[in-house]
Amino acid sequence: MDRVALRTWVEAYEQAWRTGGTEGLDALFAEDATYRTAPFENPFRGLSAISAMWEEGRDGPDEAFELESEIVTVEGDTGVVRVEVRYGVPVAQTYRDLWLVRLDNEGRCTAFEEWPFWPPGSEGEFAKGPPN
Repeated sequence: MDRVALRTWVEAYEQAWRTGGTEGLDALFAEDATYRTAPFENPFRGLSAISAMWEEGRDGPDEAFELESEIVTVEGDTGVVRVEVRYGVPVAQTYRDLWLVRLDNEGRCTAFEEWPFWPPGSEGEFAKGPPN
């Protein structure tokens, strides 16, 4: 992986979040990918589990948000991205995230992990991982 591949993946992730349904997720995630919504959560395993979590976690393709991202580092098949997302018009919730992204040779994610943060006094949340 290089910075261009990771930037391309992040842009495709944002576009997929803005698109209805989950049919395009197979271009983003490998069939056996893992998706951890926070550092100590159990990961969602496999494309069908990720798709179900994805659909449940968003308001739909018309959800109002702005996403800014900065690639922090890339080493081997793993990259770290700093992300800030502002939801709503006017902005009702802000998140800062670190994304750890591992890509395969086809540019699909095999392991994704979020480290979400929100401003003090706001009530941020993340999708709980599946039970053990």
